[in-house]
Amino acid sequence: MAMPLRQSMRLGAFLFKQKLLRREKFALLLELEPLFACNLSCAGCGKIQHPAALLKQRMPVEQAVAAAEECGAPMVSIAGGEPLMHPQVDEIVRRLLARRKIVFLCTNAVLLPKHLHRFAPHRDFAWMVHIDGLRERHDASVCKQGVFDDAVAAIRQAQAAGFRVMTNTTFFDTDTPGDVIDVLDYLNDELGVENMQISPAFAYGKAPDQDHWLGVEATRGLFATAFADGRRERWRLNHSPLFLDFLAGKVDFRCTAWGIPSYSLKGWQRPCYLLDDGYAATYRELLEDTDWSRFGRGRDPRCANCMAHCGYEPTAVIATASSLRQTLRAAVGG
Repeated sequence: MAMPLRQSMRLGAFLFKQKLLRREKFALLLELEPLFACNLSCAGCGKIQHPAALLKQRMPVEQAVAAAEECGAPMVSIAGGEPLMHPQVDEIVRRLLARRKIVFLCTNAVLLPKHLHRFAPHRDFAWMVHIDGLRERHDASVCKQGVFDDAVAAIRQAQAAGFRVMTNTTFFDTDTPGDVIDVLDYLNDELGVENMQISPAFAYGKAPDQDHWLGVEATRGLFATAFADGRRERWRLNHSPLFLDFLAGKVDFRCTAWGIPSYSLKGWQRPCYLLDDGYAATYRELLEDTDWSRFGRGRDPRCANCMAHCGYEPTAVIATASSLRQTLRAAVGG
């Protein structure tokens, strides 16, 4: 299945507007990081490797909202770190919703029961809970036992309170097609989350684990097998059909790193949140002073094995909007 209809319609209208305005580069989704601190030390994440002084900082509400307004993206993903450690993250969410943004709050869900009362269900707001596999696999990924059970309990609590709940799952070279099938079946059928987001792991430079990243061919083989026998069409995946084709090796794309810019306490990160080639002070500076032609598979050796959604989902979405056939395909669920 493709991404939710409301989300697809908002994206379609946004893309049509960019075409009318003849804009070549624009943000589809803002990756907003109002803090780097986290309550977990996941093997595949390097955010908490920042200096202690930076880990103590929290982005002011006005600065966070201004970044969303500055880039103009219709969607905002609030990440980190762990956003629920930010004392005013609920106010950031409310302010963004008031500006008609579609907002996802990414969380490991450990702190969610304690903070759920600070938020209200909204059709444009969803919890994006990090789930990297079933119990044993997930707890190994986050380097702490019991987190899977805590996350599942928090998801059920949020669902019962009327919130939209989605999940985000990253796969590594230790995962088999069976692992992919098992976790997506569980999330889709038993836990009943609204939509699921998936991505192959990227060799993030500061991550503690540097040994289990997926290569391109391994990624294609993993997802081609997992998607077979009609499973892909049954799962409620929060992706365009063309991006899922890309993961399975049916099509190939060039990276569109500017489509999902990253803004944090350090500024606008070049060129994406996975690479760290410095920071721009403004969104305009990021767009105009970054040599985007240098990045992506075949152009930068650091990108050789990257098939992450932050670079290739925007390409797939733009390709979908440029084709009547693909637009109709996305509209009927892939």
